[in-house]
Amino acid sequence: MARRLVRLTHGSAEGTAAGIYGIIVVAAMLTTSHAERAWREVLAILITLMIYWAAERYARIVAERLHEGHRPAWHTVRQQLAAGWELVTASALPLLVLVLVRLAGARMVTAEFAALAGSTFLLCLAGWQMGAGGRLTTAERLVSAVTAGGFGGLMIVLKALLH
Repeated sequence: MARRLVRLTHGSAEGTAAGIYGIIVVAAMLTTSHAERAWREVLAILITLMIYWAAERYARIVAERLHEGHRPAWHTVRQQLAAGWELVTASALPLLVLVLVRLAGARMVTAEFAALAGSTFLLCLAGWQMGAGGRLTTAERLVSAVTAGGFGGLMIVLKALLH
């Protein structure tokens, strides 16, 4: 059941990359946020992620037109608009942690640190899991997990320096 709720790799390399990127974007927003209410922060993060998703999809469609020299076919546009949602959906667990910790009575900044810790944990898991898919040795998988988690760790350090 938990494996279905937290999907770290997806059907394509692009989907997996979008999910990891989504977690990093959420962590960056949590790092720089000064929101006083969890619902406002969640809303701002979700709207920002949807803007990122739309901008990325738009850029891919325009780039295809530029490189192919003609308008992309409608099926290509539909395909682009159906892809990359992992950028948004990857935010679910960190945002859930933020809300639950805040509802438990913690200060907002504490809830943000908890959500950042959750993001970092997800990044570590993604790095470890990708190492398995890439047929890496245990030592190489550990490096992959530490590298991926390092992005989240850097966000935690930055948050601590900013607050």
